[in-house]
Amino acid sequence: MKKNYVDIIDPIHDFIRVYEHEISIIDKPIFQRLRRIRQLSGAHLTYPAAQHTRFEHSLGVMHIASLAGHALNEKGIFKSDDIEILRLAGLLHDIGHGPFSHLFEEIIQEKKISHEDYGKEIILKSEIGDVLSKNGFDKKLITRIAFGNSKFQFMNEIVSGTLSADMMDYLLRDGYFTGAEHAKIDHKRITQSLDVHQKKLALERSALYSFESMMYSRYQMFKAVYFHKTVRAAEVMLIEALRLSDDEFGFTSFNLNEYVKLTDEYVLSSLISSKSSKLKRARQFAQDYQNRKLLKCVFERILTSRTNLKKTRTDELRTSISKKSKVDENEIFVDSSVTPSIPLTPSKNESKSIILITNDNGKFSAKEMLISEIPAVSAISGFMNILRIYTHQKNRKKVEIAAKSILGGLK
Repeated sequence: MKKNYVDIIDPIHDFIRVYEHEISIIDKPIFQRLRRIRQLSGAHLTYPAAQHTRFEHSLGVMHIASLAGHALNEKGIFKSDDIEILRLAGLLHDIGHGPFSHLFEEIIQEKKISHEDYGKEIILKSEIGDVLSKNGFDKKLITRIAFGNSKFQFMNEIVSGTLSADMMDYLLRDGYFTGAEHAKIDHKRITQSLDVHQKKLALERSALYSFESMMYSRYQMFKAVYFHKTVRAAEVMLIEALRLSDDEFGFTSFNLNEYVKLTDEYVLSSLISSKSSKLKRARQFAQDYQNRKLLKCVFERILTSRTNLKKTRTDELRTSISKKSKVDENEIFVDSSVTPSIPLTPSKNESKSIILITNDNGKFSAKEMLISEIPAVSAISGFMNILRIYTHQKNRKKVEIAAKSILGGLK
């Protein structure tokens, strides 16, 4: 009998089963481009093995979403059709990512666009949507679930949120490829313990320890990997190169057909091969990034404020440090990295509670527990906010002295 699936070997999940209708999506060039977008943009310059991409992460999210779907199916909450829809939403949740993943997001956010906006367009208006419709799926519903705005809140939460397949896969995958030991999570225990209460995703109380551990792992990964000072040095250089070259290349104003051509290497090679005199600085940043000639961090402060410094404030800091150090403003870079310590809900609000299900001798009860009532999670809740000043090696001492003088008392 002919098989209607293939098993893909994966270092995180051993095998990921992919069905024919999913293969027909994965094989499209618009999906294959995710192979050429690194999951962690510039982190491989600090963690050399971090070469993994949005492609395998998307397969992993589909796999974990499937585990969650089957667990809920066994509890009588999901039908098999729901699992298929959830798998596709997980597979396509990152289809709109641009080059350098979240790094490019920092650029397009200035124009009030996100990778999710591009993702919706791709699913609804490209060959991806055609494949979905041809196989009998509602592409609008899958789009809404993939980006967290369907009426089925618990399905949104399986794809993105505090109990999401997205987070479980990226923590496991990023931990594996960076070698960081912080990302050990029991994703199988969590997915098997999922439930639904009043249309919201819930967790069996017995798995609360696994949830606490996952939140702490995420927090540690931001400190050790995602916001690592050398990782951010590489990313600050790329951001500067992209901003300097945007008028020339229009990276952030491309239409959909042009946007999907953008991959890490395409953008880097466009910058490096450019002969335009206007792009001299952008070209130098791209070359230095490629050769790992990185900016140096001369000041770092973990702030208690929850908001990142607005561009006007960072520009003021840059000017002040320049005047005091007598180093050109263009040689000084102010980086304000901010993230909520607990993942946002699919609707992008702060996660303030979790629903816990208790089974007492066959009697089920549900309680909404505030994050602040979970000691291990409450201890890290809030915002991670790191301010850093970078410059080139030749200016290191002058800028360091000026930055400490101006920012020494900042909180």
